[in-house]
Amino acid sequence: MTSIIAHRGASNYAPENSFPAFKLAYEMKADGIETDVQLTKDNVPVLFHDESLKRVFGEKGWINQYTIAELKQLDMGKSFHAKFIGTSIVTLEEFLIWVKDKPLTVHLELKNNKIAHKDLEKITYQLIEQYHMLDKTYFSTFSDTSISRLAGFKEIRNIGWLTKRSRRDLLKYALSIGATAIHIRHSLLRQRLINEAMKMDVPVRVYTVNSPGLLNRCFSYKVNSIFTDVPDKAFAARKKLYRSFLV
Repeated sequence: MTSIIAHRGASNYAPENSFPAFKLAYEMKADGIETDVQLTKDNVPVLFHDESLKRVFGEKGWINQYTIAELKQLDMGKSFHAKFIGTSIVTLEEFLIWVKDKPLTVHLELKNNKIAHKDLEKITYQLIEQYHMLDKTYFSTFSDTSISRLAGFKEIRNIGWLTKRSRRDLLKYALSIGATAIHIRHSLLRQRLINEAMKMDVPVRVYTVNSPGLLNRCFSYKVNSIFTDVPDKAFAARKKLYRSFLV
């Protein structure tokens, strides 16, 4: 059965990568949560997508130009909706403490394709290991270099290569750089690719899947996972589709 991964939490209903979004995703019966990891100026891993603070915080500068103490003073809820005013940035450690005992898989996208966060892979890995969560954590990145670094940790077995570009040797290339799975943009989804991936035992996860038609297409193709901003709608669509198969 295709698993439903909440993209930055239930980000259609609450500020992305925030505790309100994570908690809502859990309530909506998502199978896992996807979130983004970057480093602050003082090397604290935080859950934040953009390199710039402008869109979410309305502030100038980059995430790695601020310390965690400075970032905690900023409000990431006011730009989303008044009811979320006071929502603060989440550290990876805070998230791990919250998610550790929940039946959720964790999908961490390392944001290092635009900013070369030194030791991002090592710091993230060490924290995951500290909380004994390697068995339920999946890593992904657009960066080939980062894939290779992750593959250097023999304990890490779940490494997804993120791509939105088509190439004929997509699966073979992903494996050649050390990935164990591919995370593709929905526009690349083809039944032929899924069939080939199944033969090669390479998991395929698709982002970002929100519309009813695309949800049903992913479920019918039996992709391994989808990343969605609307986990409640994805759960309902999956339930309806699989129920029809049993009739």
